[in-house]
Amino acid sequence: MNTYNKIQAARDPKRLVGRQLIDIIADNFIELHGDRYYGDDKAIVGGIGTINGKPYTLIAQQKGSELDERVDCNFGMAQPEGFRKAHRLIQQAEKFGRPVITIVDTAGAYPGIEAEERGQASAIANMLYMLSDVKVPVITIILSEGGSGGALALAISDHIFMFENAFYSVISPEGFASILYKGERKVEDVVDSMKIMPEDMLRFGIIDEIIKEPKVQLNVETYQFQSEELKEKILKVTEKKEKLPMKELIKKRSQRLEKVEKNARR
Repeated sequence: MNTYNKIQAARDPKRLVGRQLIDIIADNFIELHGDRYYGDDKAIVGGIGTINGKPYTLIAQQKGSELDERVDCNFGMAQPEGFRKAHRLIQQAEKFGRPVITIVDTAGAYPGIEAEERGQASAIANMLYMLSDVKVPVITIILSEGGSGGALALAISDHIFMFENAFYSVISPEGFASILYKGERKVEDVVDSMKIMPEDMLRFGIIDEIIKEPKVQLNVETYQFQSEELKEKILKVTEKKEKLPMKELIKKRSQRLEKVEKNARR
């Protein structure tokens, strides 16, 4: 499967979405709502659940499955209140010493005027600041599409898993082709040069591990049998991170970001 086909697979409307992944890996999930300022953004789902009896705070960007649900979730493009909800839940996790799992699956944060009026930029900035210093382990799973600041807002963490057919980019492939090539070249002809696939992310030190996918379409039924492996990986990483002194955990998280910045400058 070439790069463009993998991108199409990541965007497949029948593909596994954030809330479904939560339901697969977590038991007893209790969803929590609202940002305590404006409203409840359905593009971000968050709450408390357990993995093999261990409690976690889980936060996922939610695209939705059926068309009406996708519209209701704004196709996974979060508003400021979605990021503020995530911020509130991470603060709560820190208070009670719960590790955090974030699931990234978005084309980007919602770019509408109303989102800017309600503080989209500051909501994302506050998420970045919070995650860079939160005093519990944070694990990120890039499920499908990791787009721009909307993805980065949930991806400052201690360990990043990335699904095999996911991609992670500062701009959409279509935007890349349009800006750099003025529409003169097709997306499928230029997407390889973006270096946005899991193998690229692993080589640049941006992610830590690639999650293999079934050869058939990644949905609830096909992934269910593989979920135990991901659970074990999450628990193993959590155990390792929880053994670190808190100052060391924060220091290593900061060093990860510094390493990515250095690699980006090369």
